[in-house]
Amino acid sequence: MDWELETSTCNGLKQEKQLCASERRCYSLCRRKSFSAFVSSKMDGGGTEAGSPSWRCCSQTFSEHSAVHKHAARTHDAEIRQLTQAAYERLLSRLKEEEEEAETQRRAEREAEPVDISAWIPETGHVSEEQLQKGPGKVLLFYRYCRVEDPHVLRAWQEALCEKLHLTGKVRLATEGINGTVGGTNAAADLYIAAMRSHPLFKMEREDFKTSDGGPECFKDMRVGVYKEIVPMGMDPDVISYQLAGEHLEPEEFHEEVQALLAGGASSRGTVLLDCRNFYESKIGQFTQCLAPSIRKFSYFPDYVDQNLDLFRDKRVLMYCTGGIRCERGSAYLRSKDVCKEVYQLKGGIHNYLERFPEGFYRGKLFVFDERFSISANEDVISDCRYCGGPWDRYQLCSTEFCRQLVLSCPACRRDGGRTACCPACQGKGRAPHRREECDCTDGRPRIPQDAEDVQRAAATGNEENPRDDGK
Repeated sequence: MDWELETSTCNGLKQEKQLCASERRCYSLCRRKSFSAFVSSKMDGGGTEAGSPSWRCCSQTFSEHSAVHKHAARTHDAEIRQLTQAAYERLLSRLKEEEEEAETQRRAEREAEPVDISAWIPETGHVSEEQLQKGPGKVLLFYRYCRVEDPHVLRAWQEALCEKLHLTGKVRLATEGINGTVGGTNAAADLYIAAMRSHPLFKMEREDFKTSDGGPECFKDMRVGVYKEIVPMGMDPDVISYQLAGEHLEPEEFHEEVQALLAGGASSRGTVLLDCRNFYESKIGQFTQCLAPSIRKFSYFPDYVDQNLDLFRDKRVLMYCTGGIRCERGSAYLRSKDVCKEVYQLKGGIHNYLERFPEGFYRGKLFVFDERFSISANEDVISDCRYCGGPWDRYQLCSTEFCRQLVLSCPACRRDGGRTACCPACQGKGRAPHRREECDCTDGRPRIPQDAEDVQRAAATGNEENPRDDGK
């Protein structure tokens, strides 16, 4: 019966959903190959009288592909899942061995030919140590996509450079480029920009560095690491490359597009303004009438797109993020689905837009990944206190030791009610050990929201203005 096939399919889907995006694709590939191999093993060498192929299984003869496929799915699902799991484990083992071999080769090459990084370290004799460590400062946000043959050499250079300039922050390196945010005094930050611009690999300009008031105190330490991706989307950069990104719009062009969208009319119904940041970022600041997915981290974005393709079908999509880097890969992934009419992205992200239009269509604060949590360009408060519902947009860490999520709790609730945790459930756990995010904040929110279903329901009821009020 059809319900048997449906049950079998559901079991496979449940197993796949427990994996991350890249693992799920590997598992799906192994399942297809295992299913095909199982069916091929049942082929009858004699064939039919007409000479067409046939299959023998469970004392039955099948003369059509669809019939033997349906039989295999209904009757032999357990065997096929065992074959799939074995193939999946072999694939993971092979991929791990290849990665280890590649890393061993890279390590051998580095040890055989050590690179002198001193030429990339700027001379600081004209600047005093006090200027590098004390005084007004700033935070730099930057990225550059480019081919990096050996990111480990760049890591050694970045560690030495940041140590000499007394910078703090985070720098991610990969074969696809560099992504960083660092804090230091004005003198140190300027020297860092000069060093980055003088490196022959990056070819960066001064405007590639977004700046905001801050300094080394905005970060706890300096961390430089080598990763698979410079922004963690969970997709192989060789498969979904930044080179496939959407068309870049200058802030002025993006502003005009949003203005036309807000003005309404027939053309606006074919446009989606997409915030590809995390929910806690868009919660305190966003563009007016944007679609802000309720995802917790960027690695969920590909799954969000996959499960909400109808939102983007035959639409013009305007994407934005903090500094532009997530849109580079995010727009490339969206374009790979081949459902949108056009995909555009805000060049330089919200940072650049706010420099040109501080009182423009972006309202509220801009979330930043350092000890400040946010910076502001206008006075609007678009979020509210977790407990009393009053306007509030200043994040603090949850006071529960084993959680440490971000919480919007106003001074009155913190002072008078002692509400310093991210939610009542976490507040009650106090110092009791529990896994991170094991509380109401995530229990009531799906990992991957089904926004397409919400939009369809809103269209059916005639409420197309704002199908999702939370959206964050």
